[in-house]
Amino acid sequence: MDIIKKHYIINSAVLCLFSFLSGISSVSAQISEPEKRWKFLTEVYLLFPNMKGETGIGDLVSVPIDANPGDIFSKLKIGGMLYFEARTKKWAITSDLVFMNLENEVTPGTILNSGTVTANQGIWEAVGLFRITSFLEVGAGGRLNHLSTGMDVRRNVFPGGTEEVNRDNTTTWYDPIIIARLTADIRDKWLFQFRGDLGGFGAGSDFTWQLQAYAGYRFSKIFQLTAGYRIISIDYNKDTDAGQFIFNTDEFGPVIRLGFNF
Repeated sequence: MDIIKKHYIINSAVLCLFSFLSGISSVSAQISEPEKRWKFLTEVYLLFPNMKGETGIGDLVSVPIDANPGDIFSKLKIGGMLYFEARTKKWAITSDLVFMNLENEVTPGTILNSGTVTANQGIWEAVGLFRITSFLEVGAGGRLNHLSTGMDVRRNVFPGGTEEVNRDNTTTWYDPIIIARLTADIRDKWLFQFRGDLGGFGAGSDFTWQLQAYAGYRFSKIFQLTAGYRIISIDYNKDTDAGQFIFNTDEFGPVIRLGFNF
């Protein structure tokens, strides 16, 4: 009986020691690899834009805009695009910054003879999103638009000849927007996203809307690459001391995004 008791005591001690060591190992693993509450994504990207619409300054008749990616990139002085997102399982905060400096030749017509139009355009968008289901997020935010345009053109005059017209205008406005975003992450590798928003409502633009659709692949925990299509429409009309300022354009085209997760 003494031998049996000794074996029992020894076995109990071994089991207690094993349980204690297992507990320490489990706690150590949790401490060494804590679950992140916030995750972050930074993307630099290129938009290959088309631009279509019209712009006008003061008493100058609005100038039609119809440029393809080749036209825009041939006149692109500088451009940059940067996206940042911080997210949890339920919330996401995003920032999207776009800047372009453009110059385009005026197409001769009945009213305009020749000249150039320049535009410095900056858009900063900041929004907050709440996840309703595993694939659907909704939210609100706004876009801060800064636009500086200049026109150096020759206008046809009756009965013959031309006159030089120079106009420039700088304006900044804010468009409140509401957003819906659909996302899918398959096996933590294949990424899909569709996003739409609308806003303005007369607070800044008369109306503005945007659609974006992307598909991508995550090559590692850090690096991902996505491609898709984006269109943003702005209908802005403002009365100024110098007359009316019009910027009514659609900017659209394919997008390539290089992303880093951390």
